[in-house]
Amino acid sequence: MLIVMQLPTSRTEPDGSAVVRVLSCNVRSLKDDTEALARVIRASAPDLVLLQEAPRFFRWRKKLARLARTTGLVTLTGGATAAGTAVLCSLRATVERTEDVLLPLTPGLHRRGFATAVVRFGGARLGVLGCHLSLDKDERHEQSGLLLDRLAGMGVDHAIAGGDINEGPEGPAFARLAGALQDGWATAPWGAEHTWSAADPHRRIDALFATRGIEVLGCGVPVDLPGVTETDLRTATDHLPVLGAFRIPAA
Repeated sequence: MLIVMQLPTSRTEPDGSAVVRVLSCNVRSLKDDTEALARVIRASAPDLVLLQEAPRFFRWRKKLARLARTTGLVTLTGGATAAGTAVLCSLRATVERTEDVLLPLTPGLHRRGFATAVVRFGGARLGVLGCHLSLDKDERHEQSGLLLDRLAGMGVDHAIAGGDINEGPEGPAFARLAGALQDGWATAPWGAEHTWSAADPHRRIDALFATRGIEVLGCGVPVDLPGVTETDLRTATDHLPVLGAFRIPAA
């Protein structure tokens, strides 16, 4: 399914509300074509970028900073301290606070975490949470509950969460999130639907979610980005990114 229309640009409205563009992308530890990845991120013109599998080993801060610099963004939070989830942001964001959260470790499975922040755009105040849920079905479902608990405890009226859910909308963890939050694609589909795999997209396992009260203006896999080829999207990493535009009410 492909829906082609113009996604709203970032802006602050006279009433203090803000249109914010958010990009989520699993970057596979920057093992693929980083120049193509940078082109995709720049062309998406995001205010916030939620990364999964961000660098988390040797010189991870330097690698994350290089990606931010080449895309005209800055590192907001995350990396190794959030088990490979990270958030980049534009200079449009005013940062109130950040917190990296490590989730309980299940023996034999990868450690997971949340990269979180509270930011302001104009008069709008927004909680942000980036995630990469487990490959194990039971642990993934438990983590979806922890995600909702974390959002509820951030002390904000409005929040956006997103990342690699590692299952589609038919799965219990995805359904739990979509039941409590607005699923961006299901609410206002834009672009293309499927995110996995980049070489043969046939499943939607990456998503952006918004709390009630946020207006979802469009959300999906970006297509026809200026200066970005289909090859760029296929070679930047092994997932396709998800881009959304959201109107955040004034605080």
